[in-house]
Amino acid sequence: MESKTARLTVLVDPAKKAAFEELCATQDLTPSQVVRQLIRGYLNEHGVTYSTSPATAKGPKSKR
Repeated sequence: MESKTARLTVLVDPAKKAAFEELCATQDLTPSQVVRQLIRGYLNEHGVTYSTSPATAKGPKSKR
């Protein structure tokens, strides 16, 4: 697991947030754990490699 964390603020509809939190609780997971799983899956799906060290993380190349 990563040793450092960064905050990600996401705005969602209150009803979806409540439903998400309830579902997470039924699966004995925190919403943060599920969001991290979703992010890892999304990066993997798109072939993005990354390191747990921010200085060496690689994302899609910028189109400049």
